Amino acid sequence: MSAAAPAAVVAPLRVLLRHPEFRAGAREMAEIAPGMAAWGLMIGVAMVKSGMSLVEILLMGLFVFAGSSQLAAIPLIAAGAPMAVILATAFCVNLRFVVFSLHLRDYVMHLPPLRRLFAGYLVVDLNYVFVTRRFPQPAALDDAAGRQAQDAYWLGTGVVCWVNWSAFSLLGVALGHSVPEAWGLGFAGILSLLGILCSLIGSRLRALAAAVAGAAAVAAHALPLKLNILVAIAAAVVVCLLLERARPAAADGAAR
Repeated sequence: MSAAAPAAVVAPLRVLLRHPEFRAGAREMAEIAPGMAAWGLMIGVAMVKSGMSLVEILLMGLFVFAGSSQLAAIPLIAAGAPMAVILATAFCVNLRFVVFSLHLRDYVMHLPPLRRLFAGYLVVDLNYVFVTRRFPQPAALDDAAGRQAQDAYWLGTGVVCWVNWSAFSLLGVALGHSVPEAWGLGFAGILSLLGILCSLIGSRLRALAAAVAGAAAVAAHALPLKLNILVAIAAAVVVCLLLERARPAAADGAAR
């Protein structure tokens, strides 16, 4: 497919920012923002604990938009690994984006080169899924309205994701100095798990399960061999099973 396109298809960014699909993309990405925020916070703390200079931390926090490769590279930076090793590691971690790029090629080839680079910079795993789910096929090259809707949605998901990630990465940097040195990168790992947890809570039942498990784990903290974790899992499973069984019974009663 040729990179050239009719001028009417390539909408200015100010037009995309006012498009309804921009708001739709921003809204959908905002729904999962808490999980990404916790992940970004963890990366910020990890950068501080790695011994990087403030300038390096700020540059990475603002311009490196790649959580998994950052997480892989930061321990190497802390260990003083050669730059070639760090770059090779980040490259290998991000190889999945080669596949993403092949799939997304026809979505962006109507854009000029700098806009394609900007669109590629905004791509992460989540908005790749969102964009391809909402637009299973790229709009035809001569479909100006379809291209604008597609570009606006992509921009909406990407902007919210980047702002959320960068803000909480920098917040993690600010808070990282208040975390005791003895906690080290282990504290960052805890924040990472919290990020995953927040991203998985998509219903009231899951939120209740998380609350029950957390309360049970704290209540049984004195048990040896980390058995409080098993207690937490068992408590959450039992509560959710009881609620699932009660739900059909309540529905049958209402029907009668």
